[in-house]
Order: sequence, then C-alpha cells, then structure tokens
Amino acid sequence: MRRMTRAAEHAEVRAPFDGRTWRFQSDTARLSTAGAARFVEVESRRFGRHVYRLTRVIGGRTREDFVGTEVERAAPDARALDPGVEKILPVSFVYASGLRLKGYSVMVGPRDALSAGPVWQRSCILCHNTAPYLLSLLGTLAGPRPPTYQGEVPDRALPRHQRWSYKVREWKPFARALDDEMTRLGADRSRAEGPALVRDAIVAVRERLGPEHLVELGVGCESCHGGSKAHAENSSLLPSFLPESDLLRIGPQKGRPPTRAEAINRACARCHQVLFSRYAFTWEGGLRTRLPGGSNINSGEARDLLLGGCATQLACSDCHDPHTHDRSKERTLETPAANAICLRCHDKYRSAAAQRAHAHHEPAGAAGACVACHMPKKNMGLAYALTRYHRIGSPTDPARVYGDRPLECSLCHADRSTRWALQQMERLWGKRYDAERLRPMYGDLDAPPLLPVLALGKPHEQAVAIALLGERRERAAVPALARQLASKYPLLRYWARSALERITGQPVDIDLDASEAAIAAAASRLSGAAVGPTRSEDPAGDDED
Repeated sequence: MRRMTRAAEHAEVRAPFDGRTWRFQSDTARLSTAGAARFVEVESRRFGRHVYRLTRVIGGRTREDFVGTEVERAAPDARALDPGVEKILPVSFVYASGLRLKGYSVMVGPRDALSAGPVWQRSCILCHNTAPYLLSLLGTLAGPRPPTYQGEVPDRALPRHQRWSYKVREWKPFARALDDEMTRLGADRSRAEGPALVRDAIVAVRERLGPEHLVELGVGCESCHGGSKAHAENSSLLPSFLPESDLLRIGPQKGRPPTRAEAINRACARCHQVLFSRYAFTWEGGLRTRLPGGSNINSGEARDLLLGGCATQLACSDCHDPHTHDRSKERTLETPAANAICLRCHDKYRSAAAQRAHAHHEPAGAAGACVACHMPKKNMGLAYALTRYHRIGSPTDPARVYGDRPLECSLCHADRSTRWALQQMERLWGKRYDAERLRPMYGDLDAPPLLPVLALGKPHEQAVAIALLGERRERAAVPALARQLASKYPLLRYWARSALERITGQPVDIDLDASEAAIAAAASRLSGAAVGPTRSEDPAGDDED
C-alpha cells in the first residue's frame, strides 16, 4: 500500500507514455515522456487543448490513475495557468484492458468530452496517503450534516446501533489542538465554538490540505497503526489500533470494550468504506439516499464487513496481508482449508459431518468453503470479474431473497430455475418465502435467472448476470449481452464486452469510447436487432469516482 500514491518523476509506471494517442469520441489524450517528465496532452472539441505534467501516480495493483499540473493551454477559457493546482487527469490505465476514461471505473453516466477532473488535494488525498488521524475524526464530531470529505471514520455510513461513540472530553483543550492543526494548514483562526468549529476545520482541510502537510506520501504505517509509540520502542508490543487521546473518548456505544478485530476493521474502513458515485442502489434493496446497505463495487469491503455478522471477531487482516503483494493467502481463502478461520468461533461445525449438515454441500467439494455461501461473489471488481461480497450473512436472509437478484444460491446453480432455488432453501433450511413477491423481479420464476436479471434487474444486478453468463459461456445470451454494449452505464459496457469475448473466444471490435450512436449501431449489428437504451430499475444518480 505504500505505492498507493507515488511522485511521478521516480515512479515505475506501466501505462504507455511512449507518445501514443488514445481517442475518446472526438477528443484525444496523448501520453508522452521527455527526460524524467511525463505529460498528458488533452485535445477537446469543447474545452480546447491542455497539457499536464504528471505529479502523482495513484494505484498500481489493477490500474493507474494520474494527477498533474497544467503547463500549457489553448482553450476557450482564457484564465491564467495555476501551476500549483494538481488535478485528476481524465485517463486511466487499466491493466486488464488498457486506456480508459478515469470516471468509468464506477457507475456513472456517459461523458462526451475529455477534461481534467477535481483537484487532487480535495478529493483523493486523505484515503491515498498518510495524514494526521485527527482529520479523519472531524466528520463525526461536527454534528448532523457536516461538509463531506473522504478519509473519515466510517460511522456516518453505518446504522446507528453499529456506530462508535466519538465524544470531546473538554472543548477548550480540544479547540486549542484543532486550532494548532488549522494553523499548520495556514487557515485563519476560527471564532466558532463546539461543532461549528469542527465544521470550519473540515472546510479548511478541503481547501488547504496539501502534500506538504502529510505524514507520508502514500499509505504508510501510521495510516493503520497510528503513532504506535510503544510498539516503536518495543517491537514485541503489538499496536492496539484503538485511537487513544486525553481529548477524546472513542469506542463502542454503551461503554463496552472494543475487540481487537473491531479496531482493525475500523482502521481499514477509514478508506475501504467508499460507495464512490451517487449511484442510487446498494445491496439488500437499499438506497444510498437512505440508509446505505452493502456496496456493490470495489473498495467498500471494510464497511461491508462492519455491517455483517462477524465484525466483532473477524479482522480484515485475518484474510488479507496489507504488507505484501503476495496473493497466495487470499487464494487459499477460496478453498475449504480457510474454514479454520471461521471455526475459531463456530466450533460446532468443526467435524465434516456437522459442516455437511449445516451447508448441505460436501465439505471437501467446490462449495465446501464457508465463503462460498456466506461471502458470495457478486461485487464488481476492477478487472471485470466478480469479487466477494464482504457483508457476511446467509443466502437465506429475507433481505437478500427479496432485495437482491439473482438469489445467491443461483450464483452457482444458474442452470436451475429461480423457483427451484427458492424451494431448495425452504426444504433444506426450513425457511418460508412468498414466491409471488419475486415474480415482478424475475418475470418467469420457472426459467433460469440470469437472462431475466439481465432484462429486469438493477444495473449492479445486471453486472452479476453479465459476468456469470460470460463465465458459463452461454452462447444463447449473446444478443442480450450485445444490447448491454449500449448500456447507459459505460462500466457495464466494458463488462458486457468482456463477457462476449469469453463466450465467442474472439475480440469484440467495438470502440466503447465512441459516441453512443456509434456504439448502438455496432451493437445492433452484433445482436442482429436494433439496440437502444437498456432497461433496468434506475433512479438517477451520477458522480465521478
């Protein structure tokens, strides 16, 4: 994670800064190198010509994003250049597919021009770098409806009964400490008191926090471990992960002591809580504008874990090693060998017979791993493959049965009908469901679920169907998948192209960065039928990642 943000001059970069030009509709971006400097030259019909010198590279595990300052302009906007402003550049390099519009990594609507995005210091700096921990606490100390910013503790995105309590012990000494931080940022002294003072501090952080104020560029030790003074002095003492201060009282509600797992998970959830765009839907039939449920896209995993049933005892680090790029530990989690982690608490399932009776699957078989059912693969990963949903629960939970498509049992049994899966859950686990509640969701309950979900589902549910149809190489799905190439969500277009290529074994030679009319025409030729906007349940929601 220390490579999360890197200074561009010394960074190892996989993106092709070799002079090549990437076309996005009528606009272009040219990536080039001159000496130790890298440049992105954007030519836009609407916004004119802008040249940016790279200052930061963000990411490096599945994709690279870029930050730069403008060094040259020929545009309708005649304002003078501001060389100190670092902006998110409009092109990303995705290892699985190549150059792509930056915003199209999440569920946003289509764009028709290339332009630099938000200022880096105001949108990315707190999650992708190591900053003073106090800054992450401001949102929860500021009272209701504080100004938004990234990198804060996750509690405002949790149900009330699962939130921790953050209380100022005495406001006067806390105000002095906060004033010291704001002075360090070069902000004027606030005359406000109490939560209003904290709100002023949030505004100052968004406006003034820069790389010179960071503890470390990139994600360093203190992002997760805090100061850890005792550990630094004696390495045999493990860091507690629990924030401690004479100024604040932090911990679970009702005064119970926090578990080590809770403290670790909240350290992770400062960044891995993100719902990203204003896309309206969450899992379990939730709406982002109300109480958000589980996220359906990458980087919300730690918050999802906090929402589930194991968050007080299971730590993120039980499964993931943040100190290495070695993925072997995570690959082992896909097998029954990893059940030992769950059996630390669920000892009654230690024997093979008990596991068989509980899961109704063979313990040593493909579905023998606990995560197969309790953390199903239904989230949208960055490489057009499904990743595990981290809100630990059961496929038989009514909220999932009535709120999510397809049924989680159908993720593996996609060749059987929705009615069959529902009946199996009733028979094997003693549940009772109202099948009529599912009929509007699927249309035909006696048909396999994937094509009905593709036709009727919410966009994130359609992504699951797209991926599974591709994995299963369902040739009968080619016309329906071709129609998804013209989805109103560009991200789904990339998922559909990936699925079609898996099914046909051939590249799908359609430029998904062309105009919507050109994409629809090409998709129509592929599907053999006219292609228009795809149907789905879809209230408005749109924002950059």
